[in-house]
Amino acid sequence: MDFDLPDSATAVREGVRALAARYDQDYWTACDAGKRWPQEVWDDLVAGGWHALAIPEEYGGGGQGLLELAVALESLAAGGAGGAASFLYLLTPAFGGLTIARHGTPEQRAEFLPAIAAGELETAFAITEPDAGSNALNITTHARRDGAGYLVSGQKIWISGVERADVLVLVTRTTPAAEATPRTHGFTVLLVDVPAARAAGTLTYQPIPKLGTNTVASSMVFLDDVRVPADRVLGEPGQGFAVLWDILNPERVLAAAGGVGSGELTLEIAVAYARERAPFGTPIGAHQAVAFPLARAKAQLELARLMTYKAAWLWDRGRPCGAEANIAKLTAADAAWQAADRAFQTFGGMAYSLEYPIARIFRDARIARNIPVAEDLVLAHIAQQQLGLPRSY
Repeated sequence: MDFDLPDSATAVREGVRALAARYDQDYWTACDAGKRWPQEVWDDLVAGGWHALAIPEEYGGGGQGLLELAVALESLAAGGAGGAASFLYLLTPAFGGLTIARHGTPEQRAEFLPAIAAGELETAFAITEPDAGSNALNITTHARRDGAGYLVSGQKIWISGVERADVLVLVTRTTPAAEATPRTHGFTVLLVDVPAARAAGTLTYQPIPKLGTNTVASSMVFLDDVRVPADRVLGEPGQGFAVLWDILNPERVLAAAGGVGSGELTLEIAVAYARERAPFGTPIGAHQAVAFPLARAKAQLELARLMTYKAAWLWDRGRPCGAEANIAKLTAADAAWQAADRAFQTFGGMAYSLEYPIARIFRDARIARNIPVAEDLVLAHIAQQQLGLPRSY
């Protein structure tokens, strides 16, 4: 067993942390308050090739794997971005670059990957629906054959980044759930030209007012006979569930990496405050009531990091990693939340002041327990797949 990161991942950590150091908490607070995409950070990621780590070198990318992508996301989050880092690394680097590199046809890879690597094309991912929620098997957005392609109609919810996207990685059904045997049959993943569909009036969206993570908009998306050519199918028609799982496992791993990085940022801010704050003459960090919960949060983050790296390592080697990816997401989200909660308590009443970033970090840490998959479903997966308990749904 070797717990040293490969040189490639170490270089990524150093490079992305140096990039993140250019932006302070005032920058991230301003982006969130203004509901503004952190364009300057994105431009720096593109300029350094940090967004294209998982794209093969022949298409202009870094030729690295999910582990390096996870380390980059963790480093950006820990370096100051916090929860915003997950969107910077999920939307285009993972949902676009990683997925198309893994499942695209040679023609699709040649068309899309160089543009992603050059920062000229951005992507978003659409699976969740209002009436299906976490039950992906129950989605109803339907793609029906029409001539040399498909016409797609339906509705998606909580789709982040669609307002920026050039391509939407869209999960549809070509066989209705009631007719699918097995239930995972009949999914087809499509690459939708968002500007063309918007221009035709067949794709519209409506931003959802949110409590937090406001550096990227999340929207309701309405599809009304969106035309998609047949050569825009990702994977095989009707066999998209294999592609879907290969999207969702990396999504969980990267969400976990974001949780670990966000938790580290939270502890850094809380520890600095605990060293300086001395209302009774002694720094509050000297008291075990303050120090021990922060120390426990640190221990939990280290454990979550180990499982995150293990899951990424397995995925990069083409080995099953569903359990590890889910456990990584579960533990990292909980560790980040515990760190945020203890940081809030460390700051006392000042945690409520927007003078400090703790209120934003605390707010954003909570949603990670619900997305990209609710912790209850993760626990159900572990109970059924790891413990062999009967299904509860």
